[in-house]
Parts: sequence; C-alpha cells; structure tokens
Amino acid sequence: MEWHSMNAEQISKYLKVRIETGLNSDDAKKRFLKFGANALIQSKPPNFFKKLIAQFSDFMVITLIIAAVISLITSIFSQNSDYIDSIIIISIVVINAAIGIIQESKAEKEIESLKKISSPMVKVRRNKKIVRISSAEVVPGEILILSAGDLVAADARVIKSSNLATEESALTGETFSVEKSSGTLTRSKLSHDEKKNMVFAGSIITRGHAEAIAIATGANTEIGKISSMINLETSEKTPMQKNLASTGKILGICIILISAAVFILGILHHADMFEMFLIAISLAVAAIPEGLPAIITVVLAIGVRIMAKHGTIVRKLPAIEALGHATVICTDKTGTLTMNKMTVAEIYSASKNEYVRGKSNLNEFCKKIFSILSLCNNSIATKTNNEITFEGEPTENAFLSSALKADIDVEKLNLKFPRCSEIPFDSTRKLMTTIHDFDENTYLVITKGAPDILLKICSKYEDETGESKILDKKIQTRVQSQVSTMTDKALRIVAIAHKKVPKEVFKLSDAEKDLTFTAMVGIIDPPRPETKSAVEECKKAGIKTIMITGDHAGTAKAIAKAVGINHAEVIIGNTIDKLNEKELREKVKSCSVFARVSPKHKVKIVKALQKNGEIVAMTGDGVNDAPALKAADIGCAMGKSGTDAAKFASDLILTDDNFSVIVEAVRQGRGIYDNIKKTIHFLLSTNISEVMVVFLAFLIGVPSPLLAIHLLWINLVTDAFPALALGVDPIDKNIMKRQPESSRENIFASGMWYNIIVEGTLIATMGLLSYSIGKVIYDINPLDPIIGRTMAFLTLGISQTIHTFNVRSKKSLSETGILNNKKLIFSVGLCIALQIIVVTIPSLVTFFKTASLDFVQWMIVILLSLIPTAIFEIEKYWNKK
Repeated sequence: MEWHSMNAEQISKYLKVRIETGLNSDDAKKRFLKFGANALIQSKPPNFFKKLIAQFSDFMVITLIIAAVISLITSIFSQNSDYIDSIIIISIVVINAAIGIIQESKAEKEIESLKKISSPMVKVRRNKKIVRISSAEVVPGEILILSAGDLVAADARVIKSSNLATEESALTGETFSVEKSSGTLTRSKLSHDEKKNMVFAGSIITRGHAEAIAIATGANTEIGKISSMINLETSEKTPMQKNLASTGKILGICIILISAAVFILGILHHADMFEMFLIAISLAVAAIPEGLPAIITVVLAIGVRIMAKHGTIVRKLPAIEALGHATVICTDKTGTLTMNKMTVAEIYSASKNEYVRGKSNLNEFCKKIFSILSLCNNSIATKTNNEITFEGEPTENAFLSSALKADIDVEKLNLKFPRCSEIPFDSTRKLMTTIHDFDENTYLVITKGAPDILLKICSKYEDETGESKILDKKIQTRVQSQVSTMTDKALRIVAIAHKKVPKEVFKLSDAEKDLTFTAMVGIIDPPRPETKSAVEECKKAGIKTIMITGDHAGTAKAIAKAVGINHAEVIIGNTIDKLNEKELREKVKSCSVFARVSPKHKVKIVKALQKNGEIVAMTGDGVNDAPALKAADIGCAMGKSGTDAAKFASDLILTDDNFSVIVEAVRQGRGIYDNIKKTIHFLLSTNISEVMVVFLAFLIGVPSPLLAIHLLWINLVTDAFPALALGVDPIDKNIMKRQPESSRENIFASGMWYNIIVEGTLIATMGLLSYSIGKVIYDINPLDPIIGRTMAFLTLGISQTIHTFNVRSKKSLSETGILNNKKLIFSVGLCIALQIIVVTIPSLVTFFKTASLDFVQWMIVILLSLIPTAIFEIEKYWNKK
C-alpha cells in the first residue's frame, strides 16, 4: 500500500477505525488474534537436545566418557565386575549435565521474565480514551499518541503533528533527527527516508508530538523485514565474568598439568595405568571450574529478579557489578528527591503576590492565569468514577488541576481558542509556546518557561488592571527579587507571557519576541519524607549525592538543604560553560548542587567525575537525558515519568521515581556482588582442595586417597547446591556502612587468592590426615586402603560442604549466625545426607567402593571435618582483635 499518498480519511476508512475514538477493546482483541504480538521474530533458544549436547562438548568430559566406556567394554569382555565403576562415572557426568541444563534454563526464564517487565509502554486512543498499553499489544489501525522521548511501536502514518522529528538510527544507522509532518505526499514508490509523513517502528520521537495510525506491526514493519540483518540485543558479559573466564583458562592449564603429573607419579608408583588415567581425568573434570560462569549467570539472574521486587529493573547485567562500586549518585530534583506532587502555591504579577495554595475562592486575576496555563498545556484530564486522572508532564498536570479546581471549563476554553501551532518545550530554550485563534483576525501567543529566560524576550508587562506597560529595569529588578523570595521557599517557578498578533503579519519565527510579561507561578513540590535518610545512608556508604537540575539555583539550594545534600556552593549551567576541563574536575570534587543545567552540562559533569576516578550512577527521564545516561557507569531511567528514549539508554529502570529506590538498588547491587564473590571463593577453594589431596598423596608416595568416582561425586554434590544457595545469601545489615570497593581492583584482590589457597590446603590436609589414619590404623590391606579412602572421601565432602558457612562473611559464625539462609541450611543438610547415604546403604557402598565405618571412625571423620571451620573461626577472632 502507498500509505504516504493517502490522506487520514482514506487510511482510517481502509483500516476501519475512527480517529477521534480509536479502536474499541473487542476490535483490538480480534486484530491481535489475527496479526499476532507486535514483536520482532527472534531466534528460538536451543532445545533440550542441543543443550544436552553442549554440556558434553568439553574436551575433558568427552575424554572421561570415552575412558569410562573403554573401561566398561574391557570389564565386560574380561568378565570381571569393575564395569560398575564405569557406569557410576557415566551416571555422575550425566547428572552433572542435567544440573547444568537446569541452571541454564533457569537463567533463560529469569532473563525472559525481566524482558517482559521492561517491555515499553505506549499511549494509544481506545474507546475514546488515551490509555497506556504494552508495545506488544499494538495492532494495525491503532491510533498512536506520540510525544518527545517516546519509542515508536509500529510503522504508522502521521495524521496530526506539531514540530515533529524522529531519530531513526535503529533503521538507518544515522543518529540525526528527521523532520516529519502530516501532509499527504503525491509521489509513488518513495524510499522510507523520503516518507516524511510516516514514522517507523524502533525510532524515537526527539521533538514535538503527533497522532499516527499504525499500518504495520511486528515482522511486517520496515525493521521487521530486515531484522535478520540487525544486530539484536545480546547478553553482555560483566567485567567479573570476563575476569573469571581468563582466570579459569589459567587455572585450567595448571590443573591439567597437575593431573598429568598425578598420572605419571601413579605409573611410577606401579598403580594400574587405566585406573590412574581415570583418576587424572576425573581430577581435571572435578577441579576445573568450567561450571563457574554458568553458576555466576544464574546468581546474577536471581539477583536481577530480587532487584525487580525492590523496584529496580536491570536491563544490562554489568550494571549490577557497577552498582557494587558506585561512588557518586547524580540525581535530578523533581520527582526523585521530591514527591512529584506539584501544587500551585503562589501567583505573582509584576506588582502583587497572590497566595492560592489551599484556597477555594480565587479572584479573577488568578482564574485568568489558570485559563492561560490550561491553553498552553499538553496534559489530558480524564474523569472516571468521579475521579480525575491526568496524563502528562507533572508541572502541566498541576496547572490543569488548578484550573479545574477554579471551575474553569477547560474543554470549552480550548474550543473557543483552538490551538493552531506550537513550539514545544525544549530543555535548551527552557520555553514552550502555543499559538491560538483569538478571533477572525488575531492570533493569541502564549509562552511559558524559566523566568530568567522569559524576561529577556519580554518588552512589556501587564499591570493589575490588565493594561500593558513598558518593562523597564525597575520592574525587571522587582520580578527578579520576587524570584529569589519564591525560590528560597523551595518553589519551582514558571513565568508566563502572551501577546496578540494580527494574522496577516504573524510569523512563527517571531512568536517568542516582544512578549508581554503576565505573571509567575510558584509550584510547591515537597521533598519525599524518606529522601533525607537515604542521602544520609549514602554518606555512610561512602557515596556522594549530587543534585543536577534544570530548576532555579535558589530552589535547588532550598531542596538540597532540606534533604541533607551539601549546598554550600551552587553552580549554574552558564558557569560550567566558562570552566575548562581541569577546572570542572576540581569543582565537582567539592560542589554537590548544579542548577539551570542543560543535557550537555550533565554529560560534562558525569565525564568530569569519571576522570576523577568516580563510578557514577545518573538518573534521567527525558529524551535529552539519554546522552548523560549512556555516559554514566550506571544509567538509571525513571519508570513512571521516564520517556522510552531514557529507558533504552539506561542500564536500570526505577519503577518508582524515588531517590530511596536508587539507594536500595546500590544496596542490592553490593549484596549481589558480595554473594558472587562468596560463590567464587567457595568453588575455587573446594576445587583446589580436591586437587591437593590427590597430588600431595602421590608426592609422599601413597596410593590415591580418592578414586575417580569419589572425585566426581564430591564435585557434583558440593558444586551445585551450596554454591547456588550462597548466591541468595541475605545482605549484610552493615553493607551500606562500608566504603565502596574500587572498580579497578581485581576480584581476587584483598587477599582472596591467599584465602582460597590456604583454605583449600587446610581442607586437603584434613582429608589426607583422615586417609592416613584409616589406612595405617584400620585397613588390613595397605595396597587397597578402603577404610582410609572412605574416611578421606567423607572428610573432604563434609568439610567442603560446611566450608560454605566460613566463606559467608569475614565475621565469626556467632555474629553472622547460621540459620538466616534457609536454602543454605537445606543444601548443606542435603549434601551431608547424600555423603552419608553412599557409605551406609550396602548397594551404594559396593558401587562407590567405600566401607561402612564404626563409631570411632565416624567421630574421627566428624572431628577432622570441623577442624577447618574451627581454625577459620579462630583466625576471624584474631583479625577482629
């Protein structure tokens, strides 16, 4: 279809929709069933069979299976019973693979559920009302309501527009804005960049607002047709995961060399060659942390879900790690530090101040101001069940609400003075202008914006009688003085001006010139009650809070004082322009309040902080905040007031536009980072203990304390359940009382490698000591030390499992407790029970080549298993002292 060459009436008729009412709910459901979800076709995740094959793609696992199969075939042909050994080895490898598949599937489900949570919402007209729906629910014929910052959900024909521009980089790769309009184009066969009356799925509205009819969704859109050629979003690895990958390779090479040495030493000690080959391969499989990246991914996915419950949707996994290191939070004022429940408190003419907050009876002057403000306004009021809801920007909502409370018929007013044109608000100009039909020959121009900006384009002012007079310096000084008085009360100020222009001489380019100053409106937006304590918590956590706002310096200072942010110095945007890079870097060290800033100033502040070595979290909600959100280490978009542009540029989405939610996100981020470190610490220390107990035995010239199946079983039991339970360990109650860790610091810094090696060696020593006691005192045949092996097998498995409590904290168990992680208690109990079962049930005793122990032998095992924990507790006590 040549949609660009059809007018609005033709399109609406073809798509069977009325523009003024939109689709009704039943029609929308039928179309959804016909056209399907509005989503690009994505590659399906691998099926169970492919996942299973992937689990056996590791070289060591393949080698072990081949060795076990050869052993099985040899045993069958030689008619001995050693084939049980091979069956158990293969069974353990299969179980390990199954656990890997479960972990992978769990991570996929978590990430998929988060994608649904972060799915963009769009405004549409349905049943005569403006409603928000998920972008996936948009169907052909939908009437899209678009404004600056919105993501275009479908290919659509523009039917109404005002100063509209889009950024179509998702389609073209070019980031510049493209002007759009609603006019009909007569030429046929235009390329999509020539279709100026069309907007396309995946593009962002950068300026203006519009209404458009959706003509294609999902795979039928322009972006859907070429989706196979587009780089779709991939899961980005965190710095920690990359670090672990490189560490794992080095560790893997070392363990392979040790396994080879064990094999050679075994042969030199006249051990069975095939048995030694199985032990060496099993040792490598058990000790190489090939499952560590998968476990970290699962822990991250679980952490992301927990963060979602606390009001933070994570879009990019590296953000979690960055949160753990955050040193600065740059926050907006309105709606983040304040309640975003704006109420008009004062109206000031050029000579008189009117207090309107809480008043029910307003004079004619105040009603006139509210009438003007309801005309220069894009908010929409909807009445449902005697309750009025507002759709729009909070400041404009406050103006519209005040007009309705003053019994002004806003709908009738807009019909009387219909809007002809508009110059939308721009964060650089800090102004918004609307042009209305006043009468047959005259336009009414209304401009609202920042007082300091608006005064510069006014040449007159209106006195109390409504008469226009010259705006001299005396009046300007009086107005500026009133601005200071109002901002000291933490009022946000919007100035209003107007003029009437003959239609025959009117030019849009001259609309914001020679205006008549009308009034200033002061809006109160009180600080959130919880903000002050959240700022204080940041201070204790070593995190600096910086307010960056486009509001007046006085208002910013008053709010900063109220919430506990250092307000000794306030720097405004004009001052930032005069500072060079070095000067700005010095300023951001001491200054915590920046006012009257533009988006480019926000980027400058963020980069200056980063060059000072800070890890910066940045909040934003508008399309113009996107550059700063991208520049920050952690971009936080507002979930309620945030535009789609801000959300797609961010790493996190805060479901509640509240500073305390950001602080909670940092707390959760630190907790997740800690839990991942605990998991890594536990897995590597236990894996090293398995290597060392076998390696040390061969160095001192004794038979292997563990067989291949013992190594694989311990690895299976201790790696899976306790490691995942550590990933959901409760957050330390004092986590926000410590300074942030340096992001430049390796995860293994601060003595972690030392602890891993010492702990692994100590656990291995207890296993070797248990083996020696059993072999020397209780075993009849020293060449087949079955009791010694059983005691070593149990000691190593139980001590590794109990070791999970040691790695939870640097504090002693008496301080942290052991009962506050029920999943960990269950995992430890299950693992110890499994260890006991394989040495007590006769059939399993035969399979695992173990022996039933007597009471004394069990006491030795339990004592030696607890010794590492006792030593670590003494060390923690000593370190504390």
